Amino acid sequence: MSHYDHEKHVAAGLKAAIHNPNVSDEARERAQERLEQVSGASATHTGGVDAAGHETNRVIGGYKATLHNPNVSEEAKQHAREVLKNEGVATGDDSDDVHKTRVNAGYKAALHNPHVSEEAKEHAREVLKSQGEL
Repeated sequence: MSHYDHEKHVAAGLKAAIHNPNVSDEARERAQERLEQVSGASATHTGGVDAAGHETNRVIGGYKATLHNPNVSEEAKQHAREVLKNEGVATGDDSDDVHKTRVNAGYKAALHNPHVSEEAKEHAREVLKSQGEL
């Protein structure tokens, strides 16, 4: 095992300890401090690659998938929500509002798109007016 692989495994173990509800607060603090020493990053590092060498987008995608997996415990789903909240990622709890916002944004974009028919633009205006967006 290379030195780089060893560091990845150590960082992964430290992150697991930080997020494990069965680990004492003292042990979590020590693990957080050690992780920062080892990698110079916190357990909730954002960016291209996290402290354990994982691609952040894939890690976030995994937590999002956890929320929709019927075979995952509610405790694990709550942990995923907390991690996603710390990363500033929507958890789907506000999915109706997010969906409405995105749909309305699509209608607004249609109004400015030269490739959209006038009939479709009129439909977009009607929908946006009914939603109080125009």
